[in-house]
Amino acid sequence: MGMKRAILGPIFLLALMGFAQPFRVTDATGKTVEVRSLERIVTLGGVNTEVLYALGMGDRIVGRDGTSEYPPQVMSKPSVGLPGQYSAEAILALRPTLVVAREDTRPTQVLDQVRAAGVPVILVPIEPTVEGAKRRIRLLAQAVGRPEAGEALIRGLERDLLALRSFQAQQAPKGKLRGLVVYLPAPQVAFVCGEGSIFVAIMELGGVENALKGVRGCQPMNPEAVVAARPDLLVTTKKTVETVGGLEGLLRVPGMAQTPAGARRKVLIMEENYLGNIGPRMGRAALDLFRAAYLQEGVVEVK
Repeated sequence: MGMKRAILGPIFLLALMGFAQPFRVTDATGKTVEVRSLERIVTLGGVNTEVLYALGMGDRIVGRDGTSEYPPQVMSKPSVGLPGQYSAEAILALRPTLVVAREDTRPTQVLDQVRAAGVPVILVPIEPTVEGAKRRIRLLAQAVGRPEAGEALIRGLERDLLALRSFQAQQAPKGKLRGLVVYLPAPQVAFVCGEGSIFVAIMELGGVENALKGVRGCQPMNPEAVVAARPDLLVTTKKTVETVGGLEGLLRVPGMAQTPAGARRKVLIMEENYLGNIGPRMGRAALDLFRAAYLQEGVVEVK
């Protein structure tokens, strides 16, 4: 009997590790995907990666994309490149049994090639709302067979949102600040973000009004529009500041210094995956942004 238990134990563990019966998941596009094994996961999208770690699946991740930098231990995993630059060869070289990606992943033909090689691909929603964050968590939890862990993450998110609302009520500002999200993913490539942007969603949840009206998503920067927006606060990412060579480089971007925020050097800097966290840290990110915007002066880097 003892020997039988010793044999059954490892067999049960193998089943948990991805050799159980296949199951089906409906992804963000309405496509039904059969998941046959969770043994080797490649994840595209920083928040997707974060959620999978929070669900206890970090040891199954064999590859990530260049936006996946949290939690820090994910940096030891091989990268398959940055969004827009993925290749099917790089992904398939990691022998994945499952690929998880954002629903807007490009180039689409790369994922088609991965599917054609027999690897299931699950596309995850990126709707920039609290409900969108919950949908993302639930889908990822279903994709890895851990729905209860997903609900626990959602309860944590809801607690964070209650804490945010309570703190905002206690520290209610006399007037709302107007913020402008500035994003430079590479030198000479400058964007400002408006409605529908994940960065703006966190900013607005944090109690800062979007200064850029009539712009959808992130669009190439127009210096005249930047000046006309008259933001009280510039909100940007740590990578953007590094790209432009620091705060002075940011203020040299055409239009920045001519805004009220630029003149007062009121700039809020956050890690990209934190400022864009449509996921489990959404409430905490918004609270940190609120504190930095309303309770601190000058240049603030949110850690």
